[in-house]
Amino acid sequence: MTTMAVESVLYPSLIVPVGHVEPVPRRIRGLVGGRVAFDTRRALYVWEWQAYPQFSIPVEDLVEGVLDDDRHTEQLGAGPAHRHTLRVGPEVRAGAAWVWGEGAQGALHNTVRFEWDALDTWFEEDEPLFVHARSPYARVDALRSSSTVRVEVDGEVLAEAPDCVKLFETGMPTRYYLDRTHIDWARLIHSDTVTRCPYKGATSSYWSFDGAAGLRTDIAWTIDYPTIHANRIAGMTAFYNERVDLYVDGMLLPSPSDSRESLE
Repeated sequence: MTTMAVESVLYPSLIVPVGHVEPVPRRIRGLVGGRVAFDTRRALYVWEWQAYPQFSIPVEDLVEGVLDDDRHTEQLGAGPAHRHTLRVGPEVRAGAAWVWGEGAQGALHNTVRFEWDALDTWFEEDEPLFVHARSPYARVDALRSSSTVRVEVDGEVLAEAPDCVKLFETGMPTRYYLDRTHIDWARLIHSDTVTRCPYKGATSSYWSFDGAAGLRTDIAWTIDYPTIHANRIAGMTAFYNERVDLYVDGMLLPSPSDSRESLE
């Protein structure tokens, strides 16, 4: 009988360099105060940092949005950009827009990158987007698995499951989602924390644990209504590998070598 090796904590890294520009083959819209600030089928992805891209919109594709030059220039991740204030009807969003100048990467010149939170709503085709643009180079795969999972904190067992759903996300450690019936809820404390992820959706609940060593805040979360890309984790709960002792198939999972965290 072959002995199974310890579950790997290695995972694919992010590969897109800062300053990279690619076309977006999708319709992108942004709304402010119920009005359409821009509507484009010619957006560009621009990576100002490696974790994920931003959308950059041709200035000609502004609809009700008006840009007022703030007379301020900065060198951003993809080149020089001029800061602008965005006006949409009676709404004013100060410093919300950056128009790329000459010397910017690729075809960015005369396109505008908006601060994400300056828009009330973003749409990719007819679906709302949350937190930031989704990278075309990132994958999220939720796979059913017969791996057993046990979760301990300070020697106390918080969960023990005969199977799980493993969620593999580019640039992130594997997460292990468990059915609620296998979790000892009497030991967990509900938290008001809510986070959002453009790939998985918004969390429904977070959970903390108050043990012998003190309070461990937000060690687990539940997503009741995930995006279609991760529908297999609906109603299931996962624990941060970094904050608990997590045993997979009877073996203690090593701590991830890189604890980069996205909004879970």
